[in-house]
Amino acid sequence: MTVGTQPFLETEDIGVSFGGVRALRNVTLRVEPGRIVGIMGPNGAGKTTLFNVITGIHRPSCGKIRFGGVELQGLSSSRICRAGIARTFQSGRPFANMTARENVLVGLFYGGERGWSRKAAHSEADRILDFVGMSRHAERPVSSLNLAERKTVELARALATRPKLLMLDEPLAGLNPRDLDPAISIICRIRNELGVTVLWIEHIMQALMRTCEHLIVLHHGEKLAEGPPAEVAENRSVIDAYFGKKGSHIGA
Repeated sequence: MTVGTQPFLETEDIGVSFGGVRALRNVTLRVEPGRIVGIMGPNGAGKTTLFNVITGIHRPSCGKIRFGGVELQGLSSSRICRAGIARTFQSGRPFANMTARENVLVGLFYGGERGWSRKAAHSEADRILDFVGMSRHAERPVSSLNLAERKTVELARALATRPKLLMLDEPLAGLNPRDLDPAISIICRIRNELGVTVLWIEHIMQALMRTCEHLIVLHHGEKLAEGPPAEVAENRSVIDAYFGKKGSHIGA
């Protein structure tokens, strides 16, 4: 898998309303190519809603989304995927009745390049599974895998679309402590070895603090702060949002 010149992602004054509820308000951000960017915030901050808007699941009530200078709002999720944006889901959505290899083949055939021969597609699927450490499970039904393995299959399926930007929605949620470091290592390799930009939602703040180059903090649907991890960790508004007025610090 090779990645050429990468576009960047930017949103401008994104707003999203569901009935009378304002889920996002005036969210403006920019993701530079080649970086791992973390998105954090308390429950209900609007993090997944932002992902859903960027990937075409929800349409913004106002504002613009650009990827490589091309506006995305109004495009279908499939077109956005083919433009170079792939994602995983907080709850994990691999196809449980398929094998790990078949899940990756879905990504190859329907999400990215077209015209794969059967032999080439199977070879590429096995290469992706090897990259994420799932080769030995290629023939296993996803329903027989544990949570960490299912999440890794979903990640492999997303990589099969050959994204320029990979959006991860809480990939560490629910994992055993022993599975955290291997999962973080794969995320770093995706950026370092494949050249894929990563936008990563996570509640395990220590993981974001030690891995990301830039953090964006959402709170009540608005951007509360952004910057390098060390700077965000000392931001009083961020500390108050997470821990209340008596909070002292974040991270470490």
